[in-house]
Amino acid sequence: MNALVPTQLDEALRVIGTHPDALVVAGGTDAMVEINAGHRRPRMVIAVNRVAELRSWTYDPAGATVRIGAAVTYSELMESPLAELIPALAEASRTVGSPQIRNAGTLGGNLGTCSPAGDGLPVLAALGAVVHLASATRERSLPVSDFMVGVKRTALEADELITAITIPVLAGWQGYSKVGVRNAMVIALASACLATDVTTSSVRLAVGSVGPTIIRCADAEAFAGESVSFARRSATPATVARFGELAAAASHPIDDHRATAAYRRHAVGVLASRLLRRAFPND
Repeated sequence: MNALVPTQLDEALRVIGTHPDALVVAGGTDAMVEINAGHRRPRMVIAVNRVAELRSWTYDPAGATVRIGAAVTYSELMESPLAELIPALAEASRTVGSPQIRNAGTLGGNLGTCSPAGDGLPVLAALGAVVHLASATRERSLPVSDFMVGVKRTALEADELITAITIPVLAGWQGYSKVGVRNAMVIALASACLATDVTTSSVRLAVGSVGPTIIRCADAEAFAGESVSFARRSATPATVARFGELAAAASHPIDDHRATAAYRRHAVGVLASRLLRRAFPND
């Protein structure tokens, strides 16, 4: 196996264009699982974790957005002030693997793998993130909902690299929760991110691990927006229960070796209800 380690973005894009069949990694935390299991046998690896342009983030207060480089790690996402700007992403990052995994794994890698169980993905979907892609000859941007095509399938072309993710900074409570077979170092059986925006009096909900890709729960969002009180931060018990039912109805889980579809559907409803109650604690 040959390895290339570019240190500049233009160099990285050039070698990716020259070796479109190469395995591109940042932290390599997902890739090594597949390599160790024998599912992948790459002849060329391109490591981009030393590309400075991918390792930084910027905040635009005028546009109320944060642009996060694709190689920013989960540990960095948990740190202030980024954790205060996008608290749901920090909360999701804390649930990822072990400290060693969080120190190596990256948000861009989470997107590139595009597993329905990826912890960062429901947050990006709920917040309406935009994914920035580049090759040696072009640049383009896609809403994260268009970037995620299916189970571990994305709209990324062979000669492209995920360079950054732009995330709106909302004025309102947001949180992430997941359920698994244990309390730590666990792949989500079901996950959910709820985000509120007091400016538009809206509620966003995205759920993971219950469909081919991340699902935005449009009916639940519309119901909550009409039923909760942003002024009093209140939701009735009936509203909370109905919100969970609508979230569960939006999911499309399957039976597999980790959980049944019925369990996942029930778990989504519970997670969504709990998140809504956290966002609107008064009744």
